[in-house]
This record gives sequence, C-alpha cells and structure tokens, in this order.
Amino acid sequence: MTRIAFIGLGNMGGPMAGNLAGAGHAVVGFDLASESCAAAAASGVVIAENARAAVEGAEIVITMLPAGRHVRAVWSEIIPVLAPGSLLIDCSTIDVENARAVHALAAAAGLSALDAPVSGGVGGAKAATLTFMVGGTEAAFAAGQPVLAAMGKRIVHCGAAGAGQAAKICNNMILGISMIAVCEAFVLAEKLGLSHQALFDVASTSSGQCWSLTSYCPVPGPVPASPANNAYRPGFAAALMLKDLRLSQEAAGAAGAATPLGATATELYARFAEHAADTDFSGIIAMLRDSGAANAP
Repeated sequence: MTRIAFIGLGNMGGPMAGNLAGAGHAVVGFDLASESCAAAAASGVVIAENARAAVEGAEIVITMLPAGRHVRAVWSEIIPVLAPGSLLIDCSTIDVENARAVHALAAAAGLSALDAPVSGGVGGAKAATLTFMVGGTEAAFAAGQPVLAAMGKRIVHCGAAGAGQAAKICNNMILGISMIAVCEAFVLAEKLGLSHQALFDVASTSSGQCWSLTSYCPVPGPVPASPANNAYRPGFAAALMLKDLRLSQEAAGAAGAATPLGATATELYARFAEHAADTDFSGIIAMLRDSGAANAP
C-alpha cells in the first residue's frame, strides 16, 4: 500500500483517484469543487480540507489540473510540506515549458518528478485503461510506474522532463486533424448519396483507417460506443481539444516547426467551441455540414 495524495478530482482525476483506492492504496484527495470531492469520497478517497493537508505524509503526489499555471501554483504550495524522497506526478495536459519548470521546482527541493499526461478520455479514466505518456528520469519512472499501472493499461517512458507533454501534444494534434478529415469524408459521402455504413465498411478496412474512424466514428451507427450515438455528449469535449491544439501551436512556434494542418484544425475547433465547447469534439461534423451548405452555389 502506497500513501498517495491526489489534487484535482474532476471528470478525469476523480475516477483515477478512485481506481488507486480500489487497488488498495491509501488515497487522500482535494479539489476546489465540493461535488467532485463527494464523488471521489464515494469511491474510497479520503478528502482533505486543502492541498497542503492532502499531501502530508504522502509518498506520491498526483496532480490533474486545468493548465500550467495551476500546476506551478499547487506544486509551489505543497513542495515545502513533502518529505524527502517523495515523488510528484503531474497528469495534467500542459505546455512543455511549464512541465519542465515544475520538474525544476521538484529537483531544487530534492524531490523526484514525472510529467505523465494521459490519453483515453473519461471512459478510460473510469475503466483504468488510460495510456500514460511519461517524462522524467529512469529512476523516477521506475518509482511511478506501479502506481500509473493501477490507472492505465499502457505506460510509455518518452524521455526526459517535458517529454510526456511533448508526446501528448503531438498525439492530440494528430487526433484533431484526423477527426476533421473523417468528418469531411462523411459529409462528402452524404452529398454523394453514400451511406454512413458503406463508407465505414470500406474506410475502416483500407487505407483510410484511423482511430477517429474506427473507435470514435463521428456519425451514429457504425461504432455503437462513439459519442455520435449519445447526442455527442463527451467523451472528449471540444474545449479540451481546442486547448490541446493551441498547446501544439504554441510548441510549434517555439520550436520553429511548420504545422499548417495543425494550425487549420486549431482555427476550426476555435469556431466550433464558440458555441459547442461542451460537445464532444467529434460533433464538429455538424459545423462542417453547415459550412458546406453555406458555401454551396
């Protein structure tokens, strides 16, 4: 049994903390939202009154927070409380610069750290089937891997500090671009009189195959578990896809990388999220249909 503190018990963090408790670890959590705390408590997480109280006596601290500034603020607050040898793991999706900055905060205090963003969405968090993309030293990775394994099915050590965030940003840029491509193909198929199922049966078994099609098909029918069959309830909300795409463009600018499709996907999701931020990101197919109608002669 490991003593774990978990800061950030929202849609992702709550189920992840619950899985740790279910695996037999002693988990103390904190979140600013009382509803999130209540849900986590129901899954076996002990709720602390604040972040500093949550981490007292913890061997491992996990954070799942909205942005880099939040991670830096929380780590700055809790690091003075932690015992020597403690490990901090940030599972948030943040920019590479802030990820490296919090690694440096931990190192300056003699602590180990990992950046370990996830892929798999709320469903993966609940089912403990997440993929973790991890950055940090070999020693820190070895220490954190057993705990990550209680929350996911694949844990990949991507390299040094910040490498996990770099992998997550690149992966989700692919996801955002590929979903738009799949949506455009279905919209075109509709115009050409081709059924959704026919296109799926062909593309899913030939060169058009991709995760956005076979696991997250953006039209109702072919993939029963996709959000398209649940009124596009997320899943992975459009606002979160936009956040990740914006991180990809910040990283591309800083690195001097050309990402024209990433830039276009970011623009399209910005338009979609203006009126559908809480809709699943695959719901962008509706905007693409409307755009086609508006541009028709």
